[in-house]
Amino acid sequence: MSPRVVVLDYGSGNVHSVAQALEVAGANVELTASRDAVLAADGLVVPGVGAFTAVMQQLNAVKGGDLIDQRLIASKPVLGICVGLQVLFEHGVEHGINTEGLGQWRGIVEKLDSPILPHIGWNTVEPPADSKLFESIAEERFYFVHSYAVQNWQYDGLGPIPSPKPTWAEYGARFVAAVEHGPLSATQFHPEKSGQAGIKLLSNWLNTF
Repeated sequence: MSPRVVVLDYGSGNVHSVAQALEVAGANVELTASRDAVLAADGLVVPGVGAFTAVMQQLNAVKGGDLIDQRLIASKPVLGICVGLQVLFEHGVEHGINTEGLGQWRGIVEKLDSPILPHIGWNTVEPPADSKLFESIAEERFYFVHSYAVQNWQYDGLGPIPSPKPTWAEYGARFVAAVEHGPLSATQFHPEKSGQAGIKLLSNWLNTF
């Protein structure tokens, strides 16, 4: 049977294009913010487009942070996309406004250190050798649209919980392009806009269920 995936429909993100890409990758997809549906699904995708502050307000309105927490406690997979990755960090700073994120990972989302913004287009990535998301597609290019990113990330590597595994990319400066951390994964780029490489990444994610 195809895995059941909910794309969190909370008012931000290209939910229909994400849903279509997931269906091509082999998922049975539902667009909803229903708590019962989100918690029962095999996978949850949290897209995000626009400003960090606006996305957090929309997520808070549907108790998105709590839904993500409940899924992670149960070791149920969650995938964030674009600003859906950024809000998983502690803070986002845009136009001088510091907005609290969901705090799944320590770190700050800040303006990219590049003379030309936004970063729009195809770029290579540097995944860890044991990446599951990038299995067989480590050399491919992925499609980015953003002006903000996590550029300096110090993460804890102690205790029983494995450290997050970042994938890096470069645009003026190095930045976090994706993260794999147990049931929680995220990409700064848009898999749904990344052609066959993006479909393969979504398929790889579905295969982690």
